[in-house]
Amino acid sequence: MKIDFNLTGKIAVVTGASRGIGEAIAETFADHGATVIITSRKLENLKEIEENIKASGKNAEAIACHNGNLSDIENLFKHIESKYKKIDILVNNAATNFYFGDVLNAPEAAWDKTMDVNLKGYFFMSQFAAKLMQKNERGSIINISSINGIRPAPMQGIYSITKAGVIAMTKSFAKELAQFNIRVNAILPGLTDTKFSSVMVKNEELMDKILLPQIPLHRVAKPEEMCGAALYLASDASSFTTGATIVVDGGALA
Repeated sequence: MKIDFNLTGKIAVVTGASRGIGEAIAETFADHGATVIITSRKLENLKEIEENIKASGKNAEAIACHNGNLSDIENLFKHIESKYKKIDILVNNAATNFYFGDVLNAPEAAWDKTMDVNLKGYFFMSQFAAKLMQKNERGSIINISSINGIRPAPMQGIYSITKAGVIAMTKSFAKELAQFNIRVNAILPGLTDTKFSSVMVKNEELMDKILLPQIPLHRVAKPEEMCGAALYLASDASSFTTGATIVVDGGALA
C-alpha cells in the first residue's frame, strides 16, 4: 500500500484559521492540494491569509463564522453544500481561554463563553460536517485539544475542562461515525508560540523557572510543528486511525 499524503480534490474546513495553528494547518492543506475554507469570527482577519494562499496558486475561501453561534455554523454548512457539494476534512481549532484565574472565583460568564466556543462549537461543527460527510461515506474530523486536557494547568481550570471534554468528544464521535467511514481524531499541542499563549511565552521568568523545565526539548513549539500530525490525520495515510489522540508537546507529558 502506497502511503499517500496528497489532498488533491479534498474540501477542508479549518476553524480559527486567522492565525497560529489554524493558519499553519490551512496553508499546509492547501500546499498538499486541498481547497481550504478558512473561518474565524471576523472576516477581515482572514482575508490576508486567503489572498496569500491564492497568490501561491492554491485554492482558499474565507468565511466568517462564530464557532459558538449555532446559526453561523448552520449557514456555513449550507454554503459549503451549495457551492462544493461535500466536505472531506474538518479541523476544529477555534478556541478561547477567556478566564485566567482560580476556579473558586471563576465567573459564570467565563464558563459560558469558554464552553460555547471550545465544546459546543466543536460538537455542532462536527455534527454538521459529519452529516455532509455521511453522504460520501468518508471524511476526517480533527479536533485540536491540548495537553491541558490530560494535565490541567493552574489558573486555567475552565479551559482545561473543555479540552478534556474535546478528548472525550473525539472518542465518542469516532465510535459512532466509524460505520460511515468517518474518522475522528485529536491533536494535543503542548505550549506553542501563538497569540493565544503569548501571555505565558513572553513572561521570561515564568518560562525559565516553571514552563521550560517541564519540556524535555526545552523550547516552545512553532505553530507549523502541529501540521505534520494534522496532515497525517487528514490524509489517507491515516486510513485506519480513529479515536486517537496525538500528543505534540516536546515530551512534556512523557
